[in-house]
Amino acid sequence: MSAVKPIVRFENVQKSYDGETNIVKNLNLDIEPGEFLTLLGPSGSGKSTCLMMLAGFESPTHGTIYLDGQALNKIPPYKRDIGVVFQNYALFPHMSIAENIGFPLSVRKLSRSDIDDKVRKALDMVQLGHLADRKPSQLSGGQQQRIALARALVFEPRLVLLDEPLGALDKNLREQMQLELKHLHENLGITMVFVTHDQTEALTMSDRIAVFNDGIIQQIDSPTELYERPANEFVATFIGETNVMRGTVETLTAEVCHLRLANGEVVQAQAGNGLNIGDTACLSVRPERIAFSDVVHTDSNRVSGHLEEFIYHGDHIQVRLNMTGEHEFMVKVPASQWQGRFTPGKATELSFKPEDCRAVPVTASDCA
Repeated sequence: MSAVKPIVRFENVQKSYDGETNIVKNLNLDIEPGEFLTLLGPSGSGKSTCLMMLAGFESPTHGTIYLDGQALNKIPPYKRDIGVVFQNYALFPHMSIAENIGFPLSVRKLSRSDIDDKVRKALDMVQLGHLADRKPSQLSGGQQQRIALARALVFEPRLVLLDEPLGALDKNLREQMQLELKHLHENLGITMVFVTHDQTEALTMSDRIAVFNDGIIQQIDSPTELYERPANEFVATFIGETNVMRGTVETLTAEVCHLRLANGEVVQAQAGNGLNIGDTACLSVRPERIAFSDVVHTDSNRVSGHLEEFIYHGDHIQVRLNMTGEHEFMVKVPASQWQGRFTPGKATELSFKPEDCRAVPVTASDCA
């Protein structure tokens, strides 16, 4: 638990729309001041519902949400001092850009001179001061996204919530806006909570990521920890690409275990929490951490299989293999190592270091 007093706290929060099924299940979550926290998960996992409860557009069925120690449950959205950016931007089409940005200030009864000053600063912050007199329809998607962000920041809220704000942008613009939003957060130091189902987006932008599935946070950690040390198979497979094999735990220490795979081969891996000797475990190893046997290290695990196909990606080759019955086992090979040496159907041996793979408990939902 951090020594820093959280700016937001979810305490035993549940949410049900029908009185029977909880979309959010007993959520306990602290958000630290100034951090960029991403709520990541598939559709229906509960991440957007959490954001809407924090914004005040939904109410918890049970539990309490706090902002700076104040319970929010009975406070309407417009009194929460929270900025919100939606995927569709929600700009007023009949207003100019300056009027759109100034709207939250006029609602708060600021003077015209104060509004004009703050709008000008907000426009400069997103580098769109030259577009103040235009209407939203005259702007590109990326420009509209910047204006929506400026409107959310103009009244200097304690917290900014972003509900998939980059979802409507094309790939190149989306990647550009990811970096711009990250830099803006770094410069302002404001607390931001970002909802997305895009793993790459979350890894690029976040201080911490809360991975949701079925209304429960599976793991909350830094991008590096989530990628390198996933808590379970869901996190391992949802964050980036990975290969999964099943095995039985034969030996176990606090950090390391040995797994016997279905074909009888034994591999050494990092030991996730919750494993016991004799358990069936899921072994996760990333495609880029695997090498073919001709570049093997002496301390590496070795497993055998058959090449099935390869896919050219320009900078790398993606090789698909059948490994211990796993037909979708993937290896990424730099294009410079390709040289046409892989033949479909050929038996081969792969290697990967123990520190580059992780064994986690099998659950019914993981391995059904």
